[in-house]
Amino acid sequence: MEFRLKQLRKSRHISQIHLAMELGMTQNSISRFETGTRRPDYDTLICFADYFDVSIDYLVGRTDIPDLNK
Repeated sequence: MEFRLKQLRKSRHISQIHLAMELGMTQNSISRFETGTRRPDYDTLICFADYFDVSIDYLVGRTDIPDLNK
């Protein structure tokens, strides 16, 4: 499963620590989500989708259209 968190974060010039602070997470959690050593739960996916204003399907690589079925 492709997870686009790193791509979205980098395209907006946001550091892992900044994203973690914004979302009430740790930098370590963000790093693990980006490397695939940990998978986000449904609530965390919603949090990322809302933060980046994209659909969950886009986040997990099911579509290349960021705002499909938001």
